Amino acid sequence: MAERITVLVVDDEGDVRASLEMILQYEGYDVWTARGGEEAVARLEQEERAGRTAAVVLCDVKMPRVDGLETLERILARKAPPSVIMISGHGDIQTAVEAVKKGAVDFLEKPLEQNRVLVSISNALREKRLATENRLLKRKISERWELIGDAPVIVALREQIARVASSNASVLITGENGTGKEIVARQIHLSSARAAGPFVTVNCAAIPAELIESELFGHEKGSFTGAHERRVGHFEAANGGTLFLDEIGDMPLNAQAKVLRVLETHEVTRVGSSKSMPIDLRVISATNADLQKSVEAKTFRLDLFYRLNVVPLAVPPLRERLDDVAKLAAHFLREIAERTGRASHALTADALNYLRTRDFPGNVRQLRNVLEAATVFADAAGVEREHLETVLANGPGLATATRNTDPAGDPFDAPTFEAFKDRSEALFFKKKLGEYGGNVKRTAEMLAMQRSHLYKKLDRYHLKD
Repeated sequence: MAERITVLVVDDEGDVRASLEMILQYEGYDVWTARGGEEAVARLEQEERAGRTAAVVLCDVKMPRVDGLETLERILARKAPPSVIMISGHGDIQTAVEAVKKGAVDFLEKPLEQNRVLVSISNALREKRLATENRLLKRKISERWELIGDAPVIVALREQIARVASSNASVLITGENGTGKEIVARQIHLSSARAAGPFVTVNCAAIPAELIESELFGHEKGSFTGAHERRVGHFEAANGGTLFLDEIGDMPLNAQAKVLRVLETHEVTRVGSSKSMPIDLRVISATNADLQKSVEAKTFRLDLFYRLNVVPLAVPPLRERLDDVAKLAAHFLREIAERTGRASHALTADALNYLRTRDFPGNVRQLRNVLEAATVFADAAGVEREHLETVLANGPGLATATRNTDPAGDPFDAPTFEAFKDRSEALFFKKKLGEYGGNVKRTAEMLAMQRSHLYKKLDRYHLKD
């Protein structure tokens, strides 16, 4: 065996201990022995202090002082306990059932058969390995959908997610493109009682209008041209879990009416079928649109809006939490390295400062994409400012963040050309606004620019009262 695995044998009969020790050592296992439950627990504690652990325990049921079932409970109460296989010479089925209920992975009868013992240990090790892999996989999934950042708006959002997750209410998540609305939806799901159930994502904007009913509700074979086989819809697939309706504002009106009916009746009917099926799921929706304006424009149903907007959550844009850029960047750079198999890069101080003074119209998604592109140009020294500028020269730029603009600052003291331009522009608009007594309409007319454009400039440089 490539790795020595330790088995602890617990039995008050010396012959049984000696026999099992010989068999297991011959198969390549390290073996510890104990004459009773107290000695077994003490041995595990002693070895643990020395940095050693047992993977499997073979424990007799009938022992003096502390019997096998109590020993089982004590062992399983430990942190990261070994797998426990119970053994007995009495063939007590009731005891076997009780042992399994308490957490034993198997139950063997005396006299013990060598092959049966080895198979049981092998199965226990395989189950333990699978459980470990499953735990690590869940941790990776959780990390992938982690809400990164310590900004007050993100801390508050985490608290809202924790409160919402414990309920079964519908949630409507709003926010600009790229802010991480799906991450919020998955956090709600992973923190809820439905975490073990499916999480089904539907991009309502990506489904053609003529196919959306089939995609959402499924269809029967032959129900329409091209329906060559039965299809399970997204509502049915999410049964027992969470259905995430992304870009809900782009759902056609005819589909909205049917979605509302499903949410009210908790039943779904496939296209081409007259039979309804009960469903139990939670619906989380997301949009970057103003649904209230869509309701006013009669492109979104008011009753569906109320049904989806039971609990509203707003995801802040990145420009409102620029202090989180460092943590986000470190997270994305690690993720990029894992996915691409390349060495992980770090941001230089100058590159980080540059990102911290930028405005991100594409939000967190844009930050991630910019960093991934920059790593292509980076070397062992890390991602430098020039790499970021190279990427941004060939794509959408990042405007200077509003919070770092100092209208009163001397443009000629600016550390960069970008900062010089920002300070000069801010001073120009401040002077012109003063010349016209703070009248925005008059200032815009004299500068021959649209009033809305001037308002944006005044907002950017904090020149509005």
